[in-house]
Amino acid sequence: MSTPLRIAFLTHEPFYPPSGGGSAEAVYLVQEMSQRGHQVHVFGPRIPDAEAVARRFGVRLHLFTKWEMGRYAKFRNFKYLAYPFFLERMVAAAAATEKFDLVFSQHAISAVAAGKLKTRLHLPVLMNFPDLLTGFMETWPGYVAPKPLVRALMRYEISLPVRYAVDGVGAISDEFARRLSARGYPPEKICPIYYGYDGQAFPLRTELPAPALPPIVVMHGSFDAHHLGAIALDAVRVVAAKQPATVFRFVGRRTAGLEKFLHRARAIPNFKFEAPGFTPYAEMSAQLAGATVGIVPYEESAGTHCAFVAKIVEYVATGLPTVCTPLQSVQGYFKSDPLVKFSAFNGADFGRKILDWLAAPVASWQPHAAASSARVRAELDWRPLCRKAVDFAERTARA
Repeated sequence: MSTPLRIAFLTHEPFYPPSGGGSAEAVYLVQEMSQRGHQVHVFGPRIPDAEAVARRFGVRLHLFTKWEMGRYAKFRNFKYLAYPFFLERMVAAAAATEKFDLVFSQHAISAVAAGKLKTRLHLPVLMNFPDLLTGFMETWPGYVAPKPLVRALMRYEISLPVRYAVDGVGAISDEFARRLSARGYPPEKICPIYYGYDGQAFPLRTELPAPALPPIVVMHGSFDAHHLGAIALDAVRVVAAKQPATVFRFVGRRTAGLEKFLHRARAIPNFKFEAPGFTPYAEMSAQLAGATVGIVPYEESAGTHCAFVAKIVEYVATGLPTVCTPLQSVQGYFKSDPLVKFSAFNGADFGRKILDWLAAPVASWQPHAAASSARVRAELDWRPLCRKAVDFAERTARA
């Protein structure tokens, strides 16, 4: 084995337990680093049971405690803007004694700090982007996120690797890698990693819902502003009119975005829903196993086109027929998968695709479920993805 590295791992999200979205990836990346014998120092927000977490993952924790951080924290966007300044100072102070070999940033917010550390400490820096964070803001209301401001933020985020001449970039998708290259970053220094799932937590279901039960259309996630918009609302209207017994199940924290959507959807005749609230990652597959169709009704934006959406991976892994809007990142990977239908970017077509699955005989898709599940398990389980990512990180540090 080659000489272990001392890695400063930077994140703006609480490291453990994962809070959703891209935060799950950090856990598996750090596990892979530690298992290879690397000394990993995680710099991030305060977490519960920090000593137990440090022992479990074999890492050193350097925790930010000035204010609460996380995707559900109050005034999170303002906190995100200030956080890189303090993160940079934390790492620089630790580097005076630890002598790091690599700075590895997770997400764009910590990438700002990592870029400044590249200049300040003259260390190899790898920026990993599990999404185009500011790209999701394109679907936010103009009074919250004015379009000129959003475009400026996206330009800044995409420019970070070039601006700081970093040594490597991990990209969530081929589409995001393409955009980085178009901005002038060398393509040979980019590693498209994709976004994975835990194959042990999302096994292929062995029993299908009873035909006599009402069909269940499921969506799970963090329910941020870009998850549920006009496409989802219009799709509900189409399905409820044709299949009034259908139940829509929304699994995740009842955020302001979800509550707003449910308030509007209640005006639709025959709309029925379940909202069981937050469900731990390890228990999510039980919510999917009893469903009929999984949905990813994302509105079109730069952020959604770049995202390799975990939902579709987890739906296919459990053998669940899926409808997704035509996101460039996942459409290329799943375009030939018999469990996935891609709609246009409108609710009427999305609703028709749901109805197509509800009307399809089980015999038309169920024989393909095992092969589809096996493919994502082999290619998109966190373990092979993180092996690929850490291989790239080692090459970057030693180049």
